[in-house]
Amino acid sequence: MGNNTEQEEEFLLNHSQNSTKGGLKTIPFIIVNESCERLASFGLQPNMIIYITKFYNMNAARASVLLNLWSAISNVLSILGSFISDSYIGRFRAVAIGTISSLIGMLVLWLTTIFPQLRPLPCSQYQHDCNGTTEAQLAAILCSFGLISIGAGFVRPCSIALGADQLENKENLDNERLIDSYFNWFYASVGVSIVLAVTVIVYIQDHFGWQVGFGVPTLLMVLSVSVFLIGSPHYIKAKPEGSLFTGLFQVAVAAFRKRHINVQLNYNDDCYYRTPESKLLEPSTDFRCLNRACIIEEPHMELKLDGKASDPWSLCSVEQVKIMKCFLTVLPMWSTCIMLLVSFSQPLSIYQLLTVDRHITPQFEIPAGSFGMITVLSLTIWIAFYDRALVPLLSRYTGLPTGISPFSRMGTGLFLGIVATTLSALTETIRRNKAINAGFEDDPNAVLNMSSMWFVPQLAVYGVAEALNAVGQIEFIYSLFPKTMSSFAAALYTFGLALANLINSLLVSMVDGITSARGNTSWLATNINRGHLDYYCWLMTFLCVINFLYFLAVCRFTDQHYHDGRSCLFPEAEEEHSVNKRFHGA
Repeated sequence: MGNNTEQEEEFLLNHSQNSTKGGLKTIPFIIVNESCERLASFGLQPNMIIYITKFYNMNAARASVLLNLWSAISNVLSILGSFISDSYIGRFRAVAIGTISSLIGMLVLWLTTIFPQLRPLPCSQYQHDCNGTTEAQLAAILCSFGLISIGAGFVRPCSIALGADQLENKENLDNERLIDSYFNWFYASVGVSIVLAVTVIVYIQDHFGWQVGFGVPTLLMVLSVSVFLIGSPHYIKAKPEGSLFTGLFQVAVAAFRKRHINVQLNYNDDCYYRTPESKLLEPSTDFRCLNRACIIEEPHMELKLDGKASDPWSLCSVEQVKIMKCFLTVLPMWSTCIMLLVSFSQPLSIYQLLTVDRHITPQFEIPAGSFGMITVLSLTIWIAFYDRALVPLLSRYTGLPTGISPFSRMGTGLFLGIVATTLSALTETIRRNKAINAGFEDDPNAVLNMSSMWFVPQLAVYGVAEALNAVGQIEFIYSLFPKTMSSFAAALYTFGLALANLINSLLVSMVDGITSARGNTSWLATNINRGHLDYYCWLMTFLCVINFLYFLAVCRFTDQHYHDGRSCLFPEAEEEHSVNKRFHGA
């Protein structure tokens, strides 16, 4: 009784302390912080290749490699930032550090437009060899990129979770609906921010110059930091409890330490370590080498008096081993999306758009960097149309609540990726021939008598392809993992983006190096009228076809663990999150 009374008093004390913290009043601070960060960072990306090539005297291929590495580092740091937040510093500190880091990075980038000493001297029209970039000048631009990447790595994975912490209240019967509503508003704000970034910010850069164009994102980050810190006294600052990724490493380490165990022997249920609430009595036979991690060899040494593992790096639960096996099962299917993401990043697409007529009216011209909006709009419209119109119709014939299986959605997305790259190659062939026939082979700045609407179909198909494949991937991963591991879907997709950026950098470097050998003109020359970007697009089409065949092979391997869109690894988890799958995927 005494212990119960003490626990009740402690609960009431904590409840009274936290009653003035958290809640809906904190959500605007968090959403404004995230929206300003997205608006500022995404507004820098579309025109950055022009800024790098013009003011840092890089050719287009090198600039493309640098920007792909920048994106890759940002995506990798998102996973690292999530791990550090969950394991060590907590979400509030992570978002605070990230926001301030982004502000400093954008401030350094803006200063490169103010002080000429931070940039190399411009090339004159008659110079064959441009002035090189000094180490200090290169360090300034790379420092700004690095700080912005660190900021994105901490803010993006932690901001949404910090908001959920403010609304977590198990005593509120409507808590789940409230959190779902918050997720809707959060993702809507992110979508609006990206739309404004690739339209308004890009327009400002094109019409008011780089000083204003980079100054506006810097001011937005000042607003982001200010708003977030103003709300600081009202936040619930949950303590770090450990990252889900740690469990995967623990299984791998424990299995390696016990590599001497013969897993071919038949062990009874008592030999396996499991948590008290476990519904799994023993591990499965697939990836049998991992079963060593949950085998108890010396109970007195490996278990505490309360039955818990003494060292989680030497003994893991059956559930941890099963999650690791799920992870390994998911990896091959996840890898099929990487080439599709690579194909989305055409290295010199903005140079194509600068050579065509982008006027909507005689007075208004669409900025070249804003054409990414077509892909975003296509993706958004398709998701809404599929969810509201096609799903009810397809469900009558397939019997699946999502209309078609995740496999079908992923495969259709990969096929449409092939269509998009084919359209891209054909469009560039037509554009280049028009430029040469008009006598503009040596004038890459000349505007052709060709409408920019030629590029709309390929960008729209890219949007539909990404919607189908990405949502199918996330839905597939969700159905295999228990609800507690839902964050893995987003984490794996983010890591896929990072790998795609790295592969893109490697591919661009290889193509540029091979095709420019012996004094030949590179396919990816800055003067795209002399280069052969169309050949590069055909190469991407070929690689996408190979990837599609790889996807079909992976389907045969994965199908034994997956039937009709339902998990056979964690059947008890399916019911818990089946309602949320489509929401989180979208």
